[in-house]
Amino acid sequence: MRPPVRKAAAGPHDRPGRPLFSCAPELDCLRGRLPPHLLDAATARAARTGTGAQDSLIAWGLISEAEYVAALARAIGIPFDALVWAGRLECPLSDGQLVRAPRAGKLLLEVRGQPQAIVVPRGLEARRLLETLSANPDLRSRIRLTTADCMTRYVNRHAAREIAYCAADALKAEQPALSAAGRGKGRRSLVLASAAGLGAGLLAAPITMLAALQVFLTLLFVEWLVLRLMGTLVSTSPRPLSPQPDDRRLPVYSVLVALYREQASVHQLVAALRALDYPAEKLDIKFVVEADDMETRNALAAMELRAPFEIVVAPGSGPRTKPKALNAALPLARGAYIVVYDAEDRPEPDQLRLAVQAFRTDSERLACVQARLTIDNTSDSWLTRLYTSEYAGLFDAFLPGIAAWRFPLPLGGSSNHFRTVVLRRIGAWDPYNVTEDADLGMRLARFGYRTAVLDSSTYEEAPSRFTPWLKQRTRWFKGWMQTWLVHMRNPVELWRELGAVNFLVFQLLVAGSVLAAMVHPLFLVGFGLSLASAWTSPGETATADLVLRWLYGSAFVGGYLVSIVVGAVGLARRGLLRFAWSLLLMPLYWLCLSIAAWRGLWQLVRCPYRWKRPSMGSRGRRGRVRLSRREPRSARLRGLGGALPADGCPGPPDALSEWRPALAASVRLPEAVMSGETRIAGQEWSRAGVIAAAVGLALVGGTLALWAHYGSAVFFEVIAAGIAACF
Repeated sequence: MRPPVRKAAAGPHDRPGRPLFSCAPELDCLRGRLPPHLLDAATARAARTGTGAQDSLIAWGLISEAEYVAALARAIGIPFDALVWAGRLECPLSDGQLVRAPRAGKLLLEVRGQPQAIVVPRGLEARRLLETLSANPDLRSRIRLTTADCMTRYVNRHAAREIAYCAADALKAEQPALSAAGRGKGRRSLVLASAAGLGAGLLAAPITMLAALQVFLTLLFVEWLVLRLMGTLVSTSPRPLSPQPDDRRLPVYSVLVALYREQASVHQLVAALRALDYPAEKLDIKFVVEADDMETRNALAAMELRAPFEIVVAPGSGPRTKPKALNAALPLARGAYIVVYDAEDRPEPDQLRLAVQAFRTDSERLACVQARLTIDNTSDSWLTRLYTSEYAGLFDAFLPGIAAWRFPLPLGGSSNHFRTVVLRRIGAWDPYNVTEDADLGMRLARFGYRTAVLDSSTYEEAPSRFTPWLKQRTRWFKGWMQTWLVHMRNPVELWRELGAVNFLVFQLLVAGSVLAAMVHPLFLVGFGLSLASAWTSPGETATADLVLRWLYGSAFVGGYLVSIVVGAVGLARRGLLRFAWSLLLMPLYWLCLSIAAWRGLWQLVRCPYRWKRPSMGSRGRRGRVRLSRREPRSARLRGLGGALPADGCPGPPDALSEWRPALAASVRLPEAVMSGETRIAGQEWSRAGVIAAAVGLALVGGTLALWAHYGSAVFFEVIAAGIAACF
């Protein structure tokens, strides 16, 4: 039961001889209403975290924000205003300024012709307000207090159009060249024009056109394989440890989670976010839900969430996509940094601290850090096993190497940590791009910012059935196509902004990933037909056919080999080589990827903005595997000496358990952190060595098959013809 807040005739500031708390004067209004040991515990907590002591009481659930603000208003003799009376005419601010009012905690209204400052006394604002009024008592007539919820409700009522504009149309209107929003029938016309041009070439010179197209696609595919091996096999040195900032130096951190029909996941999600090793007083967690998703909204309401949790309703206008929902919450975000999570995510508890450390130890050009995503339901099916190896290869092997070379990084859909000011500066998420993460990673590079990979994991659930997996991958491929079309609207400008090397990397990362999946079945069919022709007519095979056969075999066999190598390296770094046998199913997995890529192309033409997040469908995660690539925390802490704070008590003492039984588990002990990249023991790869290894692996399959089938004489004839064709 929450302790009652009784009305007082006068506050401590009106009583001469009544001293203020030396450390937390914002709690004077609660003297006599809460036990002294509660106030002492909150004061000690405020001294450790550098926040207002009232925030600790609110986070512990001992008092609501409305009760505290009402008590403070009575104590200092100024009105508490719920803002239910105020209309739009009473606020002289523009719509853009009004939308930003909740995150600033300040609002300007005119009451009977007199300007009134509406203040939300959160954090240290209550303490500063008391100091200001103590020095200037006449200001009491010009200030009113309200709660964050009341101010947000007022803004939602009177700035709904501006909120919808920021969420759905700001990027399209202000930077149209960076938005995937349709420009008439341009996208469909481009696809039709490309198809018409290819068809005309095939009609005019079918043999030459086919041969040129085959060679081009094969070389592009091999370059894509080389890049994957270069990123995977590069060895990076760990960063030196820097002192971990104490809680007083930690900034406010915003956590954004877009939810749609996720009522079954909200309890697990809230538990994972409560487990974060970060002061609850400095967290700003916003769940963004759709207006018609009453199931998720009711599930959240039933949990009776208190600060730092807040529910934001996304506007109904514009496309119903995850990026639009995130844009709706961005103007309200108070944090210096922002992280995006999905409903099924469970980040490691120290991830936010690691992100703060990464940002502070690097330059201002580091705008984003990507945590490593990993799968925890690996044993559910063959599909989740391959999904685990793919994620391990991507987030534990390939992306760290790409980030080490400071190439443009396509972000994952979750656990992206941003500098808030940079995110707003570049236009935030594109609500019309169904893979807003990949698009945002490339846009950061175009604006001159960098992305790094964070040495922290986020565990999530993979689709265990083919249908949800296909829907997810279809959306991904469609979004990558959107991203490529958007950034290639002006190739010359893109070249100038990225530079030659990064421009090529962009082509391989985005277009190459799509084309690799799309041309794989073509290579497979072409190689099969070529072998069948050789089997039926062994004496009539032309040299050109042998060269093409060699290219086909090298391409698709090299693709299998490189995928297996990347997956095996990632599994080794995760300590999950026991699942490496699933990599033998790579040919089947490539065919599934091809189906998704062609389906994505079809949807790009028919429904480019449709964003539907499929149900994972594992129900209970019977094969959940708790994975971690990093050392046990006890071993890491032993190597840090006395880095742990001596006083790790997160909340009030045990004697207060009668006030809130769950109080003791409200915040976790801050622990020391490590950052850095993983080194493959005993391996130092130069760029030349990596390229040589990549080319060798890509060509070895087709070469061995050619030698075995035709013998040495024909083999050397084919090689000579291929070399001559290059010159």
